[in-house]
Parts: sequence; structure tokens; C-alpha cells
Amino acid sequence: MSMEAPEQQPQPARQQLAQHLSGSLSFASNLSMSGEDEEMSRSALSTFRAKEEEIERKKLEVREKVMSHLGRVEEETKRLATIREELEALSDPMRKEVALVRKKIDAVNKELKPLGHTCQKKEREYKEALEAYNEKNKEKVLLVNKLMEFAQLVGESEKSRMKKLEELAKSIETLQ
Repeated sequence: MSMEAPEQQPQPARQQLAQHLSGSLSFASNLSMSGEDEEMSRSALSTFRAKEEEIERKKLEVREKVMSHLGRVEEETKRLATIREELEALSDPMRKEVALVRKKIDAVNKELKPLGHTCQKKEREYKEALEAYNEKNKEKVLLVNKLMEFAQLVGESEKSRMKKLEELAKSIETLQ
């Protein structure tokens, strides 16, 4: 909507009205209009023109104020849009990072679960193997102890056999 169109329309309308009024005035003056009536008509016409000019000035003032307000509103709208973009830029990376970390945690949890089961299984196997090792080690110790006993017995047996052999050798020597 152009605000200048109403400005230009009143000029021809004003001229037509002035001509019409002046024509009416001259017609009325011919019909016995006094000078005083003519003066009142001119005064009314000038008052009308003054009011019309005042209305035009006020229209221009209002138009300027509206345009000024529109300009400020546009600036504020742009500023708000910029602020919104900045806020979205600030919150989005955080959300993305949090979501990414959560996904990584879920992935690690999925990997940990079978590893935990494997670890428990290996611990059980280790305990079983350790028990078996300890039992075999105890058995070995018992066998070694038995062997030592046998070795001692064998040693004693050999001593007694040597003693007997020596006795037999002495008794053979005495027989000769």
C-alpha cells in the first residue's frame, strides 16, 4: 500500500473543492451575498485547507513513526533469529556429544558382557587347574617323602647287608 497516493489525491480534490466553493461563492454573491458572507466563506475555506494540511502532516508523521517502528521490529526480529541460531548451535553439539558418548558406553557394555563371562569362566578354569596342580603337588610331596623313606630303608637295608657280608667274609676267612 502506497501512502503517497492519498497525499496526491487531496491536491486535485482540494482545487476542485476550492473552485466549486469559489464558483458557489461567486454565484451566491451574485444572488445577494454580502461582503461579510463572502469573508466567512473564505475563512471557512482557509480553515478547511489548514485542517487538511494538518491532517496530511499528521499522516506523514504517523507514516514515519510506523516505518521507524517497522524498521526496529525488523532489526529485533533479525537479532532474535541470530540469538536463536546461536542457542541452537550451543545446545545441538552438546546433545550430539552426549548421544555419541551414550552410544559408545552402550557399545562398550555390549563388549564387556561377553568378556565378563569369559573372565569368570577362565577364573573357574584357573581355580580348577590350581586345585589340580596343588593336589598333584601334594601327591608328589607324599611320593617324594615315601621315596625318601624307601631310600632310608634301602640305605639301612644295604648297611645291614654289608654288615652281613662282612660277617660272612670274616667267617669265610676264619674257615680258611
